[in-house]
Amino acid sequence: MAMSTGGNSGGPMSEINVTPLVDVMLVLLIIFMITAPLMSHSITIDLPTANPKTKEPEMVVPPLDLAVKQDGSMYFNDHAVTEAELRSLLAVNAQKSPQPELQIRADKGTEFKIVKKIIGDTKDSGMVHVAFMTTDAPKG
Repeated sequence: MAMSTGGNSGGPMSEINVTPLVDVMLVLLIIFMITAPLMSHSITIDLPTANPKTKEPEMVVPPLDLAVKQDGSMYFNDHAVTEAELRSLLAVNAQKSPQPELQIRADKGTEFKIVKKIIGDTKDSGMVHVAFMTTDAPKG
């Protein structure tokens, strides 16, 4: 509380009350004293070490290519296929270990329901690795 002693009652007081400022600074000091040790706390973990001499060579499996035209016709590795043939090819390739990646290339005007049906067939056959191929945007 600021108190004035004198006869100039009613005029503005020119003294600064520093009590609220000191209270805020003490609270901040206590907060920083509590949180500072928590900031430097470290957790020790055991990271695995890589040993390239014992690593098995990974088999490089070529990806499977599926092109979908605007009218819904499909080409599996550049050969025309029907929906039934595609499902059987996907089921055969899903059993391979390691499983190849299916790369789907659909025309810009292809309806999404066609692509959605292909994705559903892919999932039902057990294929896990599916990618969508696009073309680069024109530069300029």
